[in-house]
Amino acid sequence: MAILLAPMEGLLDFALRDVLTRVGGISHCVSEFIRITDTVLPERAFKRIVPELHHGSRTPAGVPVRSQLLGSDPACLADNAAKLATLDPAGIDLNFGCPAKVVNRHGGGAALLQEPELIHRIVHAVRLAVPTHIPVSAKMRLGFDDDAQAEDCAHAIASGGASELVVHARTKAHGYRPPAYWDRIADIREVVSIPVVANGEVWSVEDARRCMAESGCTDLMLGRGIVSDPGLALAILIDQGHAPTQQAPEWTDLQPLLWHFWSLILTRIEPRARHGRMKQWLHYLRRRYPQAEDAYLALRTINDSRVMEAWMREHLATPPAHTAATLMAA
Repeated sequence: MAILLAPMEGLLDFALRDVLTRVGGISHCVSEFIRITDTVLPERAFKRIVPELHHGSRTPAGVPVRSQLLGSDPACLADNAAKLATLDPAGIDLNFGCPAKVVNRHGGGAALLQEPELIHRIVHAVRLAVPTHIPVSAKMRLGFDDDAQAEDCAHAIASGGASELVVHARTKAHGYRPPAYWDRIADIREVVSIPVVANGEVWSVEDARRCMAESGCTDLMLGRGIVSDPGLALAILIDQGHAPTQQAPEWTDLQPLLWHFWSLILTRIEPRARHGRMKQWLHYLRRRYPQAEDAYLALRTINDSRVMEAWMREHLATPPAHTAATLMAA
């Protein structure tokens, strides 16, 4: 069984990939999308989104990270995939699922689900441009306005040469509103021979069981669920008999990770956005931890990172030595 960490623009970036893979249970990650338009990007553009490319395309915990490309021009995507391949990524993923209007109105992300033939040409072009040892995978939704072409799009991806397909079990029109239609993933599995990974609305071990039962998938991709509960991947693996039983992370276990996350924010995120990033994660964590609710309520009006850190020093355990050094340097 494999559990993947989802790409989520504006949320699941290098910092949360670092933190969440330290907890354990994640097989590999997919990065936020790298937008491809009409030029071949320089190396620094790829490494800005996927800094793990500096370190063998792995997080500090050793978990591989696939780099995701988003665009609609097969030739330009292929040229950029070839350039990206020189950086030895753990894999290249193609985005056919982003529901953002700014992406869709330029023909990218989920908008491509209206054109299965174009999807096929994109996947085929990228696969030909990338050395065979580098996996090419894709992530799709069930469709744009409806799911009528879901099977056609999946077949286009598989026949184009992708080695793995992640299906977010909602359409673009559904956005992130529950439920996720896991049974439609089972239909997709009937028309492709490549591995299919189920994604969408898995917040708990119970959700994971139902998702696997309805989709027929043994592999899952987690997004907001694991941001809210960093121990979720391990808990699912334990439930399925794929990991030794251990206690789920308690709030005290999470505090060093909160400090580590904060140190990454200080060193890599511009000052005006730092406090927002910490509040964003606390907002998700309060679904699982009552103490995160208290922290979020205390900090939600704070827009000064120095004030935020002072509150953390008063209410959280002392940061680890290596993190404290980073905080002082920042």
